[in-house]
Amino acid sequence: MNVALIILLVFGFFILLSSFFTVKQQTAVVVERFGKFLSIRQSGLHLKIPLIDRIAGRVNLKIQQLDVIIETKTKDNVFVKLKVSVQFMVIKETVYDAFYKLEYPHDQITSYVFDVVRAEVPKLKLDDVFERKDDIAIAVKRELNEAMTTYGYTIINTLVTDIDPDIQVKNAMNRINAADREKTVAEFEAEASRIRIVAKAEAEAESKRLQGQGIANQRREIAKGLVESVDVLNRVGINSQEASALIVVTQHYDTLQAIGADANSNLILLPNSPQAGSDMLNNMIASFSASNQVGELMKKRGEKGTSRREKNIEIPEKPEAPESPETEE
Repeated sequence: MNVALIILLVFGFFILLSSFFTVKQQTAVVVERFGKFLSIRQSGLHLKIPLIDRIAGRVNLKIQQLDVIIETKTKDNVFVKLKVSVQFMVIKETVYDAFYKLEYPHDQITSYVFDVVRAEVPKLKLDDVFERKDDIAIAVKRELNEAMTTYGYTIINTLVTDIDPDIQVKNAMNRINAADREKTVAEFEAEASRIRIVAKAEAEAESKRLQGQGIANQRREIAKGLVESVDVLNRVGINSQEASALIVVTQHYDTLQAIGADANSNLILLPNSPQAGSDMLNNMIASFSASNQVGELMKKRGEKGTSRREKNIEIPEKPEAPESPETEE
């Protein structure tokens, strides 16, 4: 009798324990009585009638994420794989619909994602798919919200997290990008080369301009020095021809001295003899004299021609008298 009582007490104790249950945070429990919906219990400690009431299921109220990979083709006939991440949750007030109306929510969401993506992507070219992926995500979210709200689910967000074209297409796109960058590099290098050439040409032009100015200034100073030298020689009784010849001979010997001062010079001046200076002086004096004579002769001829032209005055001819009619017999 005592053993049966102990067994009965133990059984009653376990029955009493089974009448209590707890619900975790962000979770809802569906309780049924004899297979019929009774109530939805939220987080906390709850009591149910043992052997009559039972927990039919637990519904997760947290935000969940489902990753869907879809393969489709674009408008320009390129096959591409898209990874769409759908973030969804059960609405707290519609746990009944989420539990009883939809048995496999993941499959349902996957089907809608496939349907929307395969309707939107074929309208776009491959480049547009990359640029307008947000539009695709918005379209998926809109369609899912309209469909899943009926079943007690709400779509928090949809993201197109990956776009993966065929490997050959990616290689072609990389080659196009590389060629475009090489073209840009070539254009910049050509522009830099052009700038260097223009800068070099401008520098050479400026150098030659300054060099020409220097030579002109040098010659101007030389001419001034020669004028001053001739003036000094004229003051001591040396005429201009002799002074010019003397200056030329002096420059000749200065040139010879400069050539001889360079030990590595291979220049040979021909003819070169001790009498070269005196011969050059005599030749220059003779040429100066001859040029002066030719100038005076031309001047005299010009004066004579002018006097003749002045004396050559045209005299008008007298008109012949007409013959009388008597002489025409």
